[in-house]
Amino acid sequence: MGAHKRPSKLSKAGAASALTLAAVGATVLVPGGAAEAEASSVSTTALSVAASKQGSPYQWGATGPYRFDCSGLTLYSFKRAGKSLPRTAAQQYNGTNHIPRAARERGDLVFFVSGRGIYHVGIYAGNGKIWHAPKTGTVVRLERIWTNNVLYGRVD
Repeated sequence: MGAHKRPSKLSKAGAASALTLAAVGATVLVPGGAAEAEASSVSTTALSVAASKQGSPYQWGATGPYRFDCSGLTLYSFKRAGKSLPRTAAQQYNGTNHIPRAARERGDLVFFVSGRGIYHVGIYAGNGKIWHAPKTGTVVRLERIWTNNVLYGRVD
């Protein structure tokens, strides 16, 4: 029977499960990879929350859920994703893991710098764009990053 032995039902089920995972694009976590997957999930959720606030009016000092300033939008978005951030853009920068531009990913924070200070923050959406609450008289929107004077931070 050796070479002609039929696969057991268990091995068929295992192969089917692997094929199903491959077909639906599921991710298999490896030991030590859970923290990275969790951080990615948090950032993706925060990005989705920020995008869902498109059109919400800017209001200085507002932290949502209907009006936002720049750091209020990031604070609100990450809070909904299960992470807490400090209140201001500068405090948020100090509370994140600083990363180089080449390592930025969707959901990372983008901090705008003038002189030695941070004056604005948004959530990186990919393709050189951010979700942010720009200034008085505007609304939460997706916009191209307009300067190279930015720093990046990742929320863990």
